[in-house]
Amino acid sequence: MKSYLCAIGTANPPHAYPQLQIADFMAQALQLEEQETRKLKALYRVSGIEQRHTVLPDYGRENGNYDFYPNTPGLEPFPTVGQRMQVFQETALPLSVAAAQDCLRQLPQVPVDSITHLITVSCTGMYAPGLDIELVQALGLSAQVQRTCVYFMGCYAAFNALKAADAICRADAHARVLIVCTELCTLHFQKRPESDHLVSNALFADGSAAVLVSAQPLSDLTLRVEAFHCDLAPSGQKEMAWHINDFGFEMTLSSYVPALIKQGIGQLTQKLLQKLNLSLEEVPHFAIHPGGRKILEVIEHALHLTREDNRHAYAVLRQFGNMSSATVLFVLKSLWQELQPQQQNEPILSFAFGPGLTLESMLLTVHHV
Repeated sequence: MKSYLCAIGTANPPHAYPQLQIADFMAQALQLEEQETRKLKALYRVSGIEQRHTVLPDYGRENGNYDFYPNTPGLEPFPTVGQRMQVFQETALPLSVAAAQDCLRQLPQVPVDSITHLITVSCTGMYAPGLDIELVQALGLSAQVQRTCVYFMGCYAAFNALKAADAICRADAHARVLIVCTELCTLHFQKRPESDHLVSNALFADGSAAVLVSAQPLSDLTLRVEAFHCDLAPSGQKEMAWHINDFGFEMTLSSYVPALIKQGIGQLTQKLLQKLNLSLEEVPHFAIHPGGRKILEVIEHALHLTREDNRHAYAVLRQFGNMSSATVLFVLKSLWQELQPQQQNEPILSFAFGPGLTLESMLLTVHHV
């Protein structure tokens, strides 16, 4: 038994701002002097990001016109976790519905009540009864759909959802699993000057992606799941982390992360490809999570890839920033849109990374009926 990715849908909030406009907001919020503002804008310019989407219109406004943040010097009193989670609960559902509908409209022959499983993924918000139950109601799924939630695993969480969907489909020939990854990273802006927070504020954005995984191909062109491989780099456990604090979720994102990924990516790739007796030279397609420009560059160096090999990751980074778990599905969708039927059985190698330091890999092949 195999499983198949049959369609991918994506959605973003309506507020999209140029990267340097967001830098202006950050400089004002942090009350930076002119020299520090120049340094901050230099960081934003080299990020590889041109624009990002957010559920909060404040990032494109001046102090005095904010809806969410206080219209005070220093944004005090700074929004609490409770206030941020209230916005998550208000905005995550419509964004998730948009992504799911974008996915399902590509498969008009698939009745929504034939979906057997729903897996929701997020590391930026949670509540109960949660997004999973609300999606069942909003999409018209069966009340008997089996629900699973993947919380707080970070940028690689879509792989865990795909692994679960793959296991379900291999066990049940009638399984149809809808995965919805929704991340509202911009709710967790931290008004602190440490480099971890400055880098996080420069990278993360909001978005949602949905994928339908089935035990049978449901469209002419699908992506067949072949294998997964995961590894840990325990020496990087403190270099990437995600903690719930009084004023939002705080990201630790050390400058050492790209070096740690570079050290581990070769072995990760080798072990995955060995499962299918493939060499890296036989892989023509790559869908790499764009955790940041530097991460993409060190992977290219370690695996001898070109920027062209990695073009889908750069395009997503440029247009959307890092949307945590949803991002790699955006990259896969971008790649999928270029595929042709004559590329039958060509391999696709995909990676994502997150706290732990966790390195996830997946091999897909193009399948045409």
